[in-house]
Amino acid sequence: MTTQAGSLETIVPGLHATSPEPLSFAPDTLIRAFLLEREHGNVLIYSNSALEGDAKALSATGVERQYLNHWHEAMFDSSWIAERLDAPLFCHEADEAEVVTRRHVRGTFSIRHVLHDDLEVIPIPGHTPGATAYLWDSGSHRALFTGDSLYLKDGEWIAAVLDSSDLDAYVKSLELIRELEFDLLVPWAAGAGDLPYALTDLRDARRRLDRVIDRLRRGERS
Repeated sequence: MTTQAGSLETIVPGLHATSPEPLSFAPDTLIRAFLLEREHGNVLIYSNSALEGDAKALSATGVERQYLNHWHEAMFDSSWIAERLDAPLFCHEADEAEVVTRRHVRGTFSIRHVLHDDLEVIPIPGHTPGATAYLWDSGSHRALFTGDSLYLKDGEWIAAVLDSSDLDAYVKSLELIRELEFDLLVPWAAGAGDLPYALTDLRDARRRLDRVIDRLRRGERS
């Protein structure tokens, strides 16, 4: 169960969800950002337009940097994060050209790497060329942030294949995710009736991912 921490929801110790925002084209789907409280500096993952309403809580905890999963998040303006909290924005270099039309980007990356010793940056191209997952070891959980490359709807794990998506790359990225060890899935988007996260284990995650991969191989878009 989530608990309230200021205006943020605490998912598990150290991991907090910001206020949700309905997608304009799919109001039954809510998007959130998530604050990771870390010894080496707090990180905000994802973005939405409701972040300013969480200004007091975010200011109290502090944000050292913000990461995007993919460039669509930049369409939901939260530039005040950089302006008021001095939190620079980072994204994959393949999505930078789209992001910079809306937000200033402090830095980009292109390969899988680890920030300090607890946050792994894992490119998962497909939904967009620069889609990126983040795997955080909180000490008590291994939380995987997949953007909407893998999101929650009616309790199921769902892909989001767009006309612009690279289906072959998408499947390969899901196969990569299948081999990761995590017990908490934390997407950017979730159905209005769903929790913003899903507890899992290796067997459950692989079973669910196999379903998604099979659907995409059959030509389905989710």
